[in-house]
Amino acid sequence: MKTAVITGGAGGLGQALTHDLLRAGWHVVVLDLPGPELDRIAAQNGVTALASDLCREEDLCEAVGSILKARPSIDLVIYNAGLTLIGAFDQQEMAAHRKLFEVNYFAAVSCAALFLEAVRKSKGTHLAVSSVAGFAPLTRRTAYAASKHALEGFFKSLRSEERPYGVRVQIAAPSFVGTNIGRPDDQGNGLSRPGAASDAVDIMTPEQASAVILRGVSKGADMIPVGRVAWMAWWLNGLVPRLYQRVMERKISD
Repeated sequence: MKTAVITGGAGGLGQALTHDLLRAGWHVVVLDLPGPELDRIAAQNGVTALASDLCREEDLCEAVGSILKARPSIDLVIYNAGLTLIGAFDQQEMAAHRKLFEVNYFAAVSCAALFLEAVRKSKGTHLAVSSVAGFAPLTRRTAYAASKHALEGFFKSLRSEERPYGVRVQIAAPSFVGTNIGRPDDQGNGLSRPGAASDAVDIMTPEQASAVILRGVSKGADMIPVGRVAWMAWWLNGLVPRLYQRVMERKISD
């Protein structure tokens, strides 16, 4: 039985990915902070749920070590954990900017390093869950866009290094996935869980996003835009970036 590891797996998109992978016959290991959502997903057959703070090196190393000992192979690692920070840059605190990078970028890179050899052994896949903000600008989300640009830069570059080992490195870029509508779970300093934005456009459900993402994974696509807005942004930003920025500014309100 193949094993998938999902960071941030107790959240809305993480749960949807877990359910779809379970139906496809995978064993799923979920890494997330402790809480009722993690407890609920732990009760499902075929799921190993581990409480871990991905930003604490000792916690992460202990969790990954237990996974590597327990599972015969690690075939897919989905880097899904993340926070968002919405608001004008002149109203943000640098501490919040740094925290966002710790969760959205450094936690994913740390996980990738710890799972690197296991994924090489299985000739498996690294899947980074990015965002439209990972390849295009997004107003009122300067820090979030920066963290997702960094995430994409890392995994796109890692792709070239891991290809000789038979490893795939894929990136999924959703637009707006309604994972936490009405439940932003404010972390302080403007930080909150993703998927709760009041200015979201063309919102997808986690289930819809999961289906698109896993279809892209099965096809081996390097880049997986998720949703109509993501596809439009991908092409428009690539062809006419100035026009994209104008359209984006009109659509995303305060």
